[in-house]
Amino acid sequence: MKTIAVIDDDVYIGDMLAEVLTKEGYKVLRAYSGTEALMLLSQNKPDLVLLDLMLPGLSGEEVLPHIKNIPVIIVSAKTDINNKVNLLLEGASDYITKPFEINELLARIVVQLRKASPTDTAVVSSGDISLDTTSLEVRVKETPVKLTKTEYAILKLLIQNENKVLSKNSILDRISLDTPDCTESSLKIHVSNLRKKLRDVSGKDYIEAVWGIGFKLNI
Repeated sequence: MKTIAVIDDDVYIGDMLAEVLTKEGYKVLRAYSGTEALMLLSQNKPDLVLLDLMLPGLSGEEVLPHIKNIPVIIVSAKTDINNKVNLLLEGASDYITKPFEINELLARIVVQLRKASPTDTAVVSSGDISLDTTSLEVRVKETPVKLTKTEYAILKLLIQNENKVLSKNSILDRISLDTPDCTESSLKIHVSNLRKKLRDVSGKDYIEAVWGIGFKLNI
């Protein structure tokens, strides 16, 4: 599970972000001031930081240089282009202006986490399912299963998040670079086809639809 630190003194925005990120499957850490942020970061190493600039105590600009080897997305009401450029040059990974669309922020988070992730190992496996990221070959109980590009991307994501519910939007965001043709309306069809192919080989239904939320892999 990826961890995201939300550093923002606005309780409403912070609570909203914490709720949305938790539903998306992230662990959330909170800090409400620059000083508290430094203390938090000295005791934890999140996978990504959402950093407001107008913080009590130390400002976001003063906190940024202390964040090393962690992607930082600035989330601020400041719109001055020079300020944005300077912060990006000083180490911020991205900058989004308040007010923002939550789906856009979630997509930016996915992109930054993907960039920061280590190179995939050659074989990803879970239970009876193995997926070779070099040959793109999928096997269930050592039996080859032929998948489409979209089905492959969905299965790989589900294996990497075994037994965790992934929302439909989260799946679409995370496979968008590999399968831009997959839409919200077609995702259900792709998952249904993938589930059938896996079940035909094993007799087991590996993919569970969680009503109103998304899907998860059960091994």
